[in-house]
Amino acid sequence: MPVADFRRESGPDELLIQYSYLFYEDLKDYPLLDLACGDGHNGIFLASKGFSVVLADRSEEALSQAKLNAQEAGVTVQFRQVDLEQEVVNPLEGLFFSAVLVFRYLHRPLIPFIKKSLKQGGILMYETFTTEQVLFGKPKNPDHLLKSGELLSWFHDWEVIYTFEGTIGVPPKAIARLVCRKA
Repeated sequence: MPVADFRRESGPDELLIQYSYLFYEDLKDYPLLDLACGDGHNGIFLASKGFSVVLADRSEEALSQAKLNAQEAGVTVQFRQVDLEQEVVNPLEGLFFSAVLVFRYLHRPLIPFIKKSLKQGGILMYETFTTEQVLFGKPKNPDHLLKSGELLSWFHDWEVIYTFEGTIGVPPKAIARLVCRKA
């Protein structure tokens, strides 16, 4: 039974499905991180493909739902309740990952820590809202909205596999997407 009042996603995000071919045997050396995982739908999808996955979120409610979803899917994942927005603290200190997934989450001070925690040749998949989202609804806080070109600028020196910035879907969402490999 779902945790009360928690929004559940149905299956992995479209971007992950489209680029799931990038997740191959070489990425099994280290776990994959689903950062700010919510109900864990993306990480659970990769765990079902045989990957070791860490689901990390600040919300106890989100992780409770993720645990139920993992049990329902018959997969084993690691859970990490962590405040990703602590001042001057690297919540990923000493951890290394083969891939990092970030969907619908932005905390700019975390970007250098994400870059440092990803192993050489590892995959980053990032999708979140841009400043244009205020035209369509929430979020509206500029701290949670990417400026034009911002996401790509952080990883411009990596191997960019796919990038997109614009409006998609019905109802419309203004998003930036990036799939890249650490050079």
